[in-house]
Amino acid sequence: MKVKRKIIQIDEEACDGCGRCVTGCAEGALQVIDGKARVVNEVFCDGLGACIGECPTGALQLIEREAEEFDERAVEEHLHRMHQAGRCPSASIQELRSAADCEKANVPTALKPEEQGVHSHLSHWPIQIRLVPANASFLKNADLLVTADCVPVSYPAMNETFLPGRRILLGCPKFDNVQEAIDKFTQIFRQNEIRSLTTLIMEVPCCSGLPFILKKAMQASGRSIPLTTVVVSTRGEILRQIDS
Repeated sequence: MKVKRKIIQIDEEACDGCGRCVTGCAEGALQVIDGKARVVNEVFCDGLGACIGECPTGALQLIEREAEEFDERAVEEHLHRMHQAGRCPSASIQELRSAADCEKANVPTALKPEEQGVHSHLSHWPIQIRLVPANASFLKNADLLVTADCVPVSYPAMNETFLPGRRILLGCPKFDNVQEAIDKFTQIFRQNEIRSLTTLIMEVPCCSGLPFILKKAMQASGRSIPLTTVVVSTRGEILRQIDS
C-alpha cells in the first residue's frame, strides 16, 4: 500500500555510478545498475537517508512523496537472497583508510599486527573479481594487481612486496567463469585509465588462464596496458617474471 513518506531520490545526471551509496544502505535498497545508482524496490528504503553522506556528487536527496510502505520483513528476505547470491552488503565498495592513533591504542598489544612487523596495504573492498563493479572509483588511473587466490597463502610476503601502491583484484582462473572474467576486465579497461597490470599466478597449469584472461580483455577493449606476470612456486618462491 502506498503512503506519503520520505524516500530517496537519485539524480541520474549527477550520479557517476561510483557505488559508495550502496555501502551506506544497510537494507540493500540501492544497487548500481547500468552505471547508475538505483532504488531496486521502494519497500526496502526506510527513508532515513544514511546513504546521502556517502555520495560524492550530491546525487541523492530525501523527498516526500507517495511510495510503498517500508517493509522490514521484505528487507530481511532481500538481504538473505543477496547473501545466497554472493552479493552481501560486505561486497559494497569501500575505500579503506589507515587506523587513527586512538583506534590503534584500543587494540590489545598481542593483536597489533604492526608490532609484529606485519602491516596490511589493502586500500579497498571488495577484492574478488566477480564482486568489483567495472566503474568502481578505486579503479580510476590504477596500477592494477590481479592475483590468483592461492598466491597470498603460498607467498605471504605478497602484501609487502606487490600490494603497496596497487589496487588488487583476486580470483581463480580454474573455478571462475573465464568468459565472465574476460567481459569484466574488458569493461574495466574501457572505463578506466589503467596504468599498469601485474598478475601473480602459481606455477600450476590452470593458473596460466589468468594472464590469458587479461590479454583477451585488452584485445576486446582495444587497450594496450603494460603487463607483468610473476610466477610463484607452491613453496612460495618467485620462479620467474615475464614482461609483455
